Amino acid sequence: MYNILFKRIIDIAISFFVLIIVSPIFIITTIILLFINKGKPFFFQDRPGQNEKRIRIIKFKSMTDQKDMNGNLLPDIERMTSFGNFIRKTSIDELPQLLNVLKGDMSLVGPRPLLFKYIPLYNENQKKRHFAKPGITGWAQVNGRNSISWTKKFELDVYYVENISLVLDLKILWLTFMKVIKSEGVNQSENRPMLPFDGSN
Repeated sequence: MYNILFKRIIDIAISFFVLIIVSPIFIITTIILLFINKGKPFFFQDRPGQNEKRIRIIKFKSMTDQKDMNGNLLPDIERMTSFGNFIRKTSIDELPQLLNVLKGDMSLVGPRPLLFKYIPLYNENQKKRHFAKPGITGWAQVNGRNSISWTKKFELDVYYVENISLVLDLKILWLTFMKVIKSEGVNQSENRPMLPFDGSN
């Protein structure tokens, strides 16, 4: 009953409330990025949602679109602006995903939406992570995130999918809040980059 009805109600209520509270930050960040990124404050990308349905996530754009002489995008570290680095460290870049939650594509809590190219690499158990809506934060994010292997992340994702409850969701939201406040393991660090999933790591 919780996963079918009440989880959605909680998603809408909290997302709407948070958007109102952080609206000044949302507006100011949008304006700053309009100038930094030449009129493109948001980053859009198609990701697999629940049951691998295609959804389009929205985040604040933390990198520019600078390209080399051949028209290829420069490495991430060269395109990352100081303001982009700031909004990543503070998780402000994730705020627009509250709109995905209100739309119903995502939940506040669930396995993070990754890339379509990873789907053929999952084993049968790992594919279960798509049985639930993807989330802004999840069980893997509060248990190590970039300090654990992909295999461990997927184990934690599947554990969440198989044990969804109000108590677990509230625990994850609280731990996420504490990590954001402490800036602890919230976003990928330049000193510890997360390697792409190749089906074995």
